[in-house]
Amino acid sequence: MTEKPAVRISYEDQGHKGRFAARVDGAEGEGELTISKVSEVLVIADHTFVPDTMRGTGAASALVEALIADARAKAYRIVPLCPFVRAQSLRRHPEWSDVIQQ
Repeated sequence: MTEKPAVRISYEDQGHKGRFAARVDGAEGEGELTISKVSEVLVIADHTFVPDTMRGTGAASALVEALIADARAKAYRIVPLCPFVRAQSLRRHPEWSDVIQQ
């Protein structure tokens, strides 16, 4: 079985907006998960995108996991408008219910 390449996640704070970016060695481009900050305690997960060059690397899941970890660390809740984040939180990760607002 081939080991997946490491996914590096960074965060860019842009005032009322934010962006988690994913990079994978050997893959062109970057993935992203964008958020809108409604308040200090509530953010909206707007959009998740991973280019074809990063498909199958776990980059999209790593982006969502970074969002969840950030929410726990900073004590905010997430409204998952992004279909990918919503599907992950509802179907695969009920343990995220402490930070996901349905």
